Amino acid sequence: MKTTLSPFHLAIPVHDLAACRTFYRDVLGCEEGRSDDHWVDFNFFGHQMVIHYKPKANDSTLHTNPVDGHDVPVPHFGVILDWDVFHTFAEDLKSKNIEFVIAPYIRFKGKPGEQATMFFYDPSGNALEFKAFKDMSMIFAK
Repeated sequence: MKTTLSPFHLAIPVHDLAACRTFYRDVLGCEEGRSDDHWVDFNFFGHQMVIHYKPKANDSTLHTNPVDGHDVPVPHFGVILDWDVFHTFAEDLKSKNIEFVIAPYIRFKGKPGEQATMFFYDPSGNALEFKAFKDMSMIFAK
């Protein structure tokens, strides 16, 4: 199995292209790439993420699954950051008054896969999770 990481490509729907463009660029600090009237590319922590305009759906039902005593939004996406970068990023988000679904905390404390994690939504309701492992070899620990 390949052990080096390759950048992924992710395209997500947004119903407010302007608000999401500002969010990913100015709040999360992602560098903007190519764009058109209905989409914008971003360097999402070394990965290619594209926000695509899609009209807001009438059904805005949110689903969650219980994980470590929290209701984790499904679906969600994000990035695994270095431990120190995660904590600096979390403090930056707090200073920008991000409303967390799950505030930064340590999950699975003292168990395999112990990690720092946090969840929040973008302006179009896409759930994001950022996490960090003190020991990166534990990413896939059982």
